[in-house]
Amino acid sequence: MSDGALLLLGVAGPDLTPGEAALFRRIQPAGYILATRNIVSPEQTRKLTDDLRGLHNEMPILAIDGREGATRNIAAMAPSAPALARRADMGLIADAAMHTADLLRLLGINMNLGPVLDLDHFPDAADGHSWGRDPQRVIDRAGHWNRWMRKRSVASCAMHFPAGGRAPADPLRVPPSSDAGIPELMREDVIPYTALMPELDAILVAHAEFPAIDPDFPASFSKRMIQGFLRGQLGFDKHLVLTDDLDTDVIANRYRRGDDVRMAIEAGNDLAMIGQLTDTAEEAAKALAALPHRVRDDAEERVERFRRKKLRGPLAWSQETWRKTTRTLESLAAEFSPETENPAAGS
Repeated sequence: MSDGALLLLGVAGPDLTPGEAALFRRIQPAGYILATRNIVSPEQTRKLTDDLRGLHNEMPILAIDGREGATRNIAAMAPSAPALARRADMGLIADAAMHTADLLRLLGINMNLGPVLDLDHFPDAADGHSWGRDPQRVIDRAGHWNRWMRKRSVASCAMHFPAGGRAPADPLRVPPSSDAGIPELMREDVIPYTALMPELDAILVAHAEFPAIDPDFPASFSKRMIQGFLRGQLGFDKHLVLTDDLDTDVIANRYRRGDDVRMAIEAGNDLAMIGQLTDTAEEAAKALAALPHRVRDDAEERVERFRRKKLRGPLAWSQETWRKTTRTLESLAAEFSPETENPAAGS
């Protein structure tokens, strides 16, 4: 396989530059992660994803972090996970997932980073993405959302393993940390992962630190966390596993490019995400090419299986289909306006 086969890369802007095209064609990453800077209009976004697909002989991953509102400038956003959880209407959850998936496929996107399976341990510090505090309710509601996203042919990615809700982001940008050990995680936080295992396409590992499990490395670089706990103890050996963005401050300020991707794959991840500093992708690819085959082979096999079995092509583009999909999302969003939503419902 290519040197970049274990990389998920960002794109600098709304249009693919000749330099990026040459780089991507040369190293052949597993795929791409789109962000707000890449999305200006529906037509432009579809052209970008078409151009990226055109660099590959096989279908690349074309992912987006749906929680971050990257498409909000071109379409209405579906209601948030907390809003849908409060309403506790499974039909509305299905509608939100289904129409979001249709919109993404019209844009040429085939993977959505979600559902968030973090339990809401710190409601006052919540980032607005958790489905709740109770594991069973998270299973029911996030699982339903995930099911309908996948029914509409968009692959999903559960996150932030093992327990992002126990380690909320720090405003001073120090590494988020939790003193929870494996017994605590088994009692609550990993229950949604294990319950939904057959329906999850991929798992994203957080950069949070769990010193009771691994005092030396964040979860995303920890062999104990990924090879030992996620793959060995919990049985996620066939799932695609990827890091959160390695360009975030908590990682970029501590590890050099090249060392970070090498450590990520050695720990048991299949993909290292470089979401922003795409000009370092060649350096990352060289570091991965130097890994022993025994380290790369399993990861490359899982990436190839994921691309072959989980990814689907885009929907046929038309302005009418786009207008119909966005109008449906607008109507759904209006159901959750401040005037209509009752915060106590479903609590």
